[in-house]
Amino acid sequence: MDYRSAGVDVEAGRDFVKRITQTVERTYRPEVLGRLGGFSGLFDLPKGYSEPVLVSGTDGVGTKLKLAHQLDRHDTVGIDLVAMCVNDVLCCGAEPLFFLDYLATGHLEPAQLAQVVEGIAKGCELSGCALLGGETAEMPGFYQAGEYDLAGFCVGIVEKSRILDGSQVQLGDVAIGLASSGVHSNGFSLVRKIIADQGLGWDEAPAALGGKTLGETLLTPTQLYVKPVREAMKAGLEIHGLAHITGGGLPENLPRCLGAGQTVKLDPTSWEVLPIFQWLAEVGQVSPINMFNTFNMGIGLVVLVPADRAQASLDFFQAQDIAAYRIGEVVAGNGELLGLPE
Repeated sequence: MDYRSAGVDVEAGRDFVKRITQTVERTYRPEVLGRLGGFSGLFDLPKGYSEPVLVSGTDGVGTKLKLAHQLDRHDTVGIDLVAMCVNDVLCCGAEPLFFLDYLATGHLEPAQLAQVVEGIAKGCELSGCALLGGETAEMPGFYQAGEYDLAGFCVGIVEKSRILDGSQVQLGDVAIGLASSGVHSNGFSLVRKIIADQGLGWDEAPAALGGKTLGETLLTPTQLYVKPVREAMKAGLEIHGLAHITGGGLPENLPRCLGAGQTVKLDPTSWEVLPIFQWLAEVGQVSPINMFNTFNMGIGLVVLVPADRAQASLDFFQAQDIAAYRIGEVVAGNGELLGLPE
């Protein structure tokens, strides 16, 4: 007997590393030390910080992976993986520095998983962070044929005096909502239940989606907000708070960036709710409040700014080719959002 007879193909693993080496090294920043293939990744701290604070975040893609497996399309979920981590790290004002991934599968298919890593590398490039390394685990009998799981880990850096922790948020600040690209990577257990209960397939193209199939629409990767927000900071726009709208939607995530005794009064009519959310609500008979408690509803990141800088902020993000809306205002409260539909 040997390792291959037990289900682990060492040669396939070596082939996979060869396939992804150039892709990974394409993401490297000047601070990266060494090359892919060591026992760990090395990264030198960037210059120019007086009191640097390291910031970390980790996440996965969830059951959206089921859709990728069923459609045999693997080039977008890597972007989702990076976005779920770097968008979180961004929310304390940090610059993402490097990313690591963990990829586990029952049987290593080098071509399939190279597509996944290509997506991870693209997400890193779009966020300005290095794909410093990762781990690929072949685990026979643990996953269904053709399936894999993903997790990621990001480290960023922020000047200690510039950490966004809620203390900067003031009553009267304006909430600027930056548009999502779709469902992103949250709520897919409900999405899959709605579609299964209706007996629909991923190749269905409801009229509400403008000719796109459900699969194409739902696999749209999570929007990356790092570059436009970092550019806004460099341009001198005063940002008091940031909230990444993930699982739990606006009600759960927006209060996380507020100070004590504060909440946000929202105007849900102030932004465009994407057709996919309208379709899911109608077909699944999901109440408005349950939609808001599950999905981002078209807002992927909320930026809190002083009222007298609201228009300048809107103009700036629009110029960065990202739709932005004035969606609410910070008011006194206990963190429970006001203005949500029932």
